[in-house]
Amino acid sequence: MKEWMKKFSLKEFFWMTIGIEIMVIGIYYFKFTNNFSFGGATGIAVILSKYTVGWLTKGNIVVIFNILLLIIGFIFLGKEFGLKTVYCSLLMSFSLQGLEYLTPLKGPVTNETIMELVYAIFLPAVGSAILFNIGASSGGTDILAVLLKKYTSMNIGAALMSADCILAALTFPIYGVKTGLMSMLGLGVKALVIDNVIENINLCKYINIVCNDAEPIIEFIGKELKRSATVVDAKGAYTGQHKFMVLTVVNRRQAILLRNFLRETEPTAFIIITSTSEIVGKGFMRA
Repeated sequence: MKEWMKKFSLKEFFWMTIGIEIMVIGIYYFKFTNNFSFGGATGIAVILSKYTVGWLTKGNIVVIFNILLLIIGFIFLGKEFGLKTVYCSLLMSFSLQGLEYLTPLKGPVTNETIMELVYAIFLPAVGSAILFNIGASSGGTDILAVLLKKYTSMNIGAALMSADCILAALTFPIYGVKTGLMSMLGLGVKALVIDNVIENINLCKYINIVCNDAEPIIEFIGKELKRSATVVDAKGAYTGQHKFMVLTVVNRRQAILLRNFLRETEPTAFIIITSTSEIVGKGFMRA
C-alpha cells in the first residue's frame, strides 16, 4: 500500500477527479447519446449496447469492462499497477452509471450533430490531457496497452490505433453511415486535441535577456518569481561592449511580470521570449 500511495498527493487526487468528471460529461451527454465510437472502453460499450437490453446499459458495460481489466491488471502487473489507474477507472465507471440513473437520456441533447461531435471529442480530450499531465489514465484499454508493452514486442501505438479504427468502423453497419463518418472523424481529431491541450497545460516561457546590469534582474527572478536563472558573460558584436545574458524559464503569468519589470528598470535590455512545453529539470517536468 505504501508503494501505491507514493507521490499520490491531494493535489493529484483533485485534478484526477476533475479530469475524470470532464471526460464523463463529454462521454455521457454527447458521445453515448449519438453512438459515437472513438475506441476504448466507452467505444466498446457503444458497440455492444446495440445488442443488449434491459439493465445492461452503456454505463453498466463500461463498469463491467473496466472492473474485468482492473482484475487482469492486478493479476499480471502486480505492483506496477498504480492506485491512480484504479481510482480513475472506478470513478469513471460509476460516474457514468450514476448519470444514467440521475439523468436518463433517450437521445441526443440537441439536434446539432456536428456541435455534439465537437463536445464529444473536446471534453474527453481535455480530461485525458489533465490525467496524462499528472501521470494518470482512465484505465480501460490503457491497461491492455501496459500489458502488451510488458509481454510483447508489439508497437503499442499502432495496436491501439488499429483497435480504435475497428471500433469506429463497426459503427457503419451498426448505426449507419452518418454515425460511422462522425466516429471516424472524431477518432482522427481526438489525438490532435489531446496533444494540443497537453502542450498548452505545460506551456512555459523561455526568456533570454541581454542587459548591462544583471543583478536587479536576478534578484527579481529569485525573490519575486521564486525561480532561478543562469548568467552568462557576453559581448556585443557591433559595439564590442561587455554585456550579461540572463537565461530563465517561467510560466506565462511570471513572464508578464518579468517583462513589465524589465520595461521599468532595464528599458535598454534586449529580450527574447520563446514558448515551449518541454522543460526538463527541477521544478518542471521530470526527465
